[in-house]
Amino acid sequence: MDPITNLEQLVEQLRTAPSRRVVIAAGQDPHSLEAAARAVGEGIARITLVGDRLRIGKLCSEMSLDPDSFTIVDEPDPLRAGALAVAQVRDGQADVLMKGLIGTADYMRLILDKDQGLLPISRVLSHVTVAEFPVGKLEPRRLLFLADVAIIPHPDRESMIQITGYCTAAARSFGIERPRVALLTASEKVSGRMPATVQADEIARMCAADELADRIGPADVAGPISLDLALSAEACAIKGYGGPVGGRADVLVFPNIEAGNVFYKTATRLAGARVAAVVVGAAAPCILTSRADSEESKFLSIAMGCRLAE
Repeated sequence: MDPITNLEQLVEQLRTAPSRRVVIAAGQDPHSLEAAARAVGEGIARITLVGDRLRIGKLCSEMSLDPDSFTIVDEPDPLRAGALAVAQVRDGQADVLMKGLIGTADYMRLILDKDQGLLPISRVLSHVTVAEFPVGKLEPRRLLFLADVAIIPHPDRESMIQITGYCTAAARSFGIERPRVALLTASEKVSGRMPATVQADEIARMCAADELADRIGPADVAGPISLDLALSAEACAIKGYGGPVGGRADVLVFPNIEAGNVFYKTATRLAGARVAAVVVGAAAPCILTSRADSEESKFLSIAMGCRLAE
């Protein structure tokens, strides 16, 4: 298929695909309910709400939503609701897990539980974001895949390889057959004074030698590389930087959570980027949104989760 270049195209494609089963842990959350109702209305998902049935019914009435459009499993206690939602995914009754009105720490703890959780042995969880920037901000127009902006503070080499593999898999699910990956640092020069440049160089060399083909898949990986060189052809021309990634990166892998989180918030708050985000690495996509996230962001995250579950 042709690469998806904006998030409306993602939703359009999902409308004609089999709808996925999404279970929301502690579903008595207004924004999550709005997003879930939109996903059902768009025909991209079937939604199960595990939560307080009375509260869900009251919210649906207040928000003019049809409670019969959801499957509701009554469990008022958020922690027990989270456990039931995780069990549905683990037992194959749902394809995507989503956080509702349950604490983030509890939600993640349930996913990571060694006996009853969703994380396979030897894998790490990571947070992959897809960002759509306003027309004219990014040329050629395309989506950017970002990681990690929310979970792993300081990825070591093994974690960085897994993060990169998650991002390239996500990009390929959006139709980018050979993603261009930028292992970002402050400079494109390798320096022992900046350990991130050394790590990026090691991973890029491993990719060039096809040592990571089974983990990252077909991709062009450059690193270390600065943000301007990853996104600006003009910067590449000025600095004499060549290669397939320069100025055309599809995937941005950040050296640490501080860099990733600052970029994410700058992109959304100042540059007007629309985003969707999913926790990956588990047995199924797990949507982790903030209480401050908009209904649209939660809806788009449901759409992304449904795409990655295919």
